[in-house]
Amino acid sequence: MKDDLRLDDLALFLAVIAAGGLQGAVATTGVSAPTLSRRMTALETQTGRLFHRGVTGFALTARGRDLAATAAPLTELQDRIARWVTADSGPLPVRITAGSWTSRFLARHIGQVWQPGAVWTPAFLSANALLDIARRAADIGIRSSRPTQSWLAGRQTGTVRHAAFARDSDVQGYIALPSGAPSTPAERWLRATHAEEIVTTANHESLALDLARAGIGRLVLPTFAGADNTGLVQVGDPVPELAHEEWLVSHHAARDDPPIRAALTALARLLTAPRPGDGR
Repeated sequence: MKDDLRLDDLALFLAVIAAGGLQGAVATTGVSAPTLSRRMTALETQTGRLFHRGVTGFALTARGRDLAATAAPLTELQDRIARWVTADSGPLPVRITAGSWTSRFLARHIGQVWQPGAVWTPAFLSANALLDIARRAADIGIRSSRPTQSWLAGRQTGTVRHAAFARDSDVQGYIALPSGAPSTPAERWLRATHAEEIVTTANHESLALDLARAGIGRLVLPTFAGADNTGLVQVGDPVPELAHEEWLVSHHAARDDPPIRAALTALARLLTAPRPGDGR
């Protein structure tokens, strides 16, 4: 390398990776696309080729992946500095990511474990696709399996079971997400075993729930979600293939930050307590 690497160039490099290309990084960094392109080119002059550039965005070379893994702690450091700067300005948002039905459950019941004036404020990121906790796309995740990365910490909060729910037992057929939507194990099971019984689709879970309430078809739901004041009744036994563990996951380096520690404690209380329909 000709000169010492600039930390701000490395931060921009990580932002481009997280966003999948320059245009996404423009939104997250506030730096213009021409400036980002120039800075990435300058970084490559120092380090060697980092990106494969194509019409679908930026993909990392082997050298780029190595630098990304080495520089990853920088994102955590930036976040911790930002939290330190704003520590006296009031409660800090803690970003919580989970699947749609778990997010709905948390939003409906968060008042049992959180009140205004706490050191943290819940900020929900509902997503069936996994958000990257390692790169701080979220602070806490509720996942379906034990984390395998060494930099993530996890606590099992229970076992989640799925079953079919409907307005009443006479309702036949199923409601599914569109085939191109982010998939879930339940959705894949439904299409693998009952594809011919799908009567309609909806591109959002709330729409699917309304269709089920109207008697259009059945929904395959986590039992705790289906029993949680949805207006639906369980119309079949839990599906053994869909049972999975539930884990509360955070970054090792961040879990002792007071707001995140308080959020983890609160969420653990909520998720380990008996829930409607879960058999605990």
